Amino acid sequence: MTADIPEGWNDRMPWVPGNRWDLVSHREPEPPRVTVVVTHYAQPRELARTLTALARQDHPADRLEIVVADDGSPEPPVVPDGVRLVRQDDRGFRAAAARNLGASVATGDVLCFLDADTTPEPAYVRTLTRLPALLPEAVTVGRRRHADLSGVAVDAPIAEVAPAVELDEPAWLREAYADSGDLLRADDRSYRYVISAVLACSRALFDDVGGFDEAFSAYGGEDWEWAHRAWQAGAVLAHVPSAVAWHDGPDWAGRDDRDRAEEGNRQSLRLAQLIPIDGSAGRGLLPRTPDLEVRVRGDLTAAAAFVCADSILSAFPRATVTMDAVPPGSALSNDPRVRADRTPLDARVVLELDVPLVIVDDAELVIALASLSGSDVGTVILRTTDGATVGRARSRRARRRVARWAHDEGLARRTVTVDGVHVLRPQPHVEAWVGGWGSVGRFV
Repeated sequence: MTADIPEGWNDRMPWVPGNRWDLVSHREPEPPRVTVVVTHYAQPRELARTLTALARQDHPADRLEIVVADDGSPEPPVVPDGVRLVRQDDRGFRAAAARNLGASVATGDVLCFLDADTTPEPAYVRTLTRLPALLPEAVTVGRRRHADLSGVAVDAPIAEVAPAVELDEPAWLREAYADSGDLLRADDRSYRYVISAVLACSRALFDDVGGFDEAFSAYGGEDWEWAHRAWQAGAVLAHVPSAVAWHDGPDWAGRDDRDRAEEGNRQSLRLAQLIPIDGSAGRGLLPRTPDLEVRVRGDLTAAAAFVCADSILSAFPRATVTMDAVPPGSALSNDPRVRADRTPLDARVVLELDVPLVIVDDAELVIALASLSGSDVGTVILRTTDGATVGRARSRRARRRVARWAHDEGLARRTVTVDGVHVLRPQPHVEAWVGGWGSVGRFV
């Protein structure tokens, strides 16, 4: 075994190290019981095309359930025998709620989500659900191609007719899949490449993560928010380019029937509240849930508590510092980022300190904690240059995987020596700290 693959792991296990879905890519599972949830609103022609294509899937018919989840169309859609229809009231755009409604009645072990205007090729269900059938943590996203199907008969074989009327495919998405090895090298921001119109996951993971956020009431964003939660819960992300479904019409960016700037801003502002990571959250505003929580244990002097918390927040301004006790009458009690509440925050990264520390140069510590944004490392043990262990940082992704599998072998542990971080003495020189003068010896 290589250093990235735990000793004793084999490809028959229900989990893989990191995001290494490629380690089981050679396996073919027994065909899983699949429920395809088709989200629909007032698109009878498109729905008929998609249901016709689903009837032509090469996945075993006796292991395939189709549920149409209607978002309150003025006229109930017509579905063929054997297809289940569920409906919700029309209270505006509620695709997230419709998907959840469809999933609530599903009986499959794997859920496959499609939009009514996205028509799958014959191998779509089989190829997209293969990894979730092998790995309950797998979230797969197919290839959504675009075509002008307005003049194409609804019963025409989609794989044969769509290429002749193909429209441009989003270059940014194609390049992202190529650069990441079809999401093999995913990270905390790879949620942006998961599209709910061509999505599959195990029922177990969907239930664990929770459904789509029904507060989304406009086009877009609910799939990214769900994918972010799934990744943070330990999901294994994979793009499956051979699972092709054809969207009737151009990509969102190619449409001219809506104010794209306004809609894009509405989506970004909502996601900024829900995804508090660099590149998604605001640059200076405090997020609702901190990206980093630093837990400082022990009965610290007022001076040590001040220098420790101040140096942490100087390096990580949007972090939260949790102490056993905040010394009364100190400047710390005025800062909402410092607390003595033991209520768990579920931050993306939790740094547990064994000793109080002072950060005089944050460059190497920032790099060490940034490694927790990738797919491989779940825990970083931090040491000073003189060999003292000051604490350990663990990602939410690692914490959720440990809870699921009762071991921490799925994500690697790294011990990192960081210059610029020192164990703090009980009475550091506060005047030297705030004034920015004096040697490190004033604090350690």
